[in-house]
Amino acid sequence: MTFAHPYLLLLLLLLPLAAWLQGKRGQPPAFVYSSVQLLRGVLNISRTNAGGFLPALRWLALALFIIALSQPRLTKSETKITASGVDIVVAFDLSGSMAAEDFEIRGQRVNRLIMAREVLKKFIEKRPNDRIGLVVFATEAFTATPLTLDHDFLLQNLDRLDLGTIPANQTAIGSALSTAINRLRELKSKSKIVILMTDGVNNAGKVSPLTAAEAAQALAVKVYTIGVGTQGQAPVPTRDMFGRRVYQMQPVEIDEDTLSKIAQRTDGKYYRADNAARFEAIYTEIDKLEKTEADVKKYAQHQELFAWIISPGLALLLLEILLKHTVWRRLP
Repeated sequence: MTFAHPYLLLLLLLLPLAAWLQGKRGQPPAFVYSSVQLLRGVLNISRTNAGGFLPALRWLALALFIIALSQPRLTKSETKITASGVDIVVAFDLSGSMAAEDFEIRGQRVNRLIMAREVLKKFIEKRPNDRIGLVVFATEAFTATPLTLDHDFLLQNLDRLDLGTIPANQTAIGSALSTAINRLRELKSKSKIVILMTDGVNNAGKVSPLTAAEAAQALAVKVYTIGVGTQGQAPVPTRDMFGRRVYQMQPVEIDEDTLSKIAQRTDGKYYRADNAARFEAIYTEIDKLEKTEADVKKYAQHQELFAWIISPGLALLLLEILLKHTVWRRLP
């Protein structure tokens, strides 16, 4: 239970003082006599206490009136949180090279896809007020999840992503960035962000990465780029002739120069994620850099208790008046 005007409850503190002052002053005389000799015949009559509780009824009724004025109510609150004004699209590389297992999580070797997915999940969970979308790319780029505040839906789609979901022979970085920008183009957001994660070189698609970066700059879209994995060679799991799991070292090249230029042109930043700790630190830094005040709207449903408080007060006041003028009637 809450009170709409709780400060009115302070009036309850005045009731004991008012009762004491009235008792100190005493009851007003019913008759005034010129001499007490006229009352010698009734001097031995004792005063009755009948009706003595009538003033208590009035004070109790007054206390209930004060409580009713403070507007007591039972509150059932529902809070609706609107978007913070930051819209984020993550461009997620699903090319074949993401199978390289050069990361470790809790002592277990994992591939780049699993590592990137784990840190992205944590990032999403930290930003409940942001609209976040997901673009996946390899030979081509596709929108996996449009911008949404339904992060449960977003995380479900993220969990379904795996190598081979889309044709994965090449890496279309320019197409991925262009697709991500198109998701943000018509939005009037406080801040529009693309996080581009890749471990390769642009070798597919019709859009140059730097051309896409110029479009991002024109649309005030900030791009953070992340180079995923080690440079040079990385262990890629395969099967030998007996079906056993073995690792084969394959050459890996990350176009850090292009990724740095994309970030520089859009006022973003380029990061290199070559181990698990660094990967998590990158997303933590981006999370800190892109913060705004969230717009929170609260809707509350109240069940007013005014009638339930005022009714007993009126009943007590009526009872006091009836008893005062009937059973315990006294001289005026």
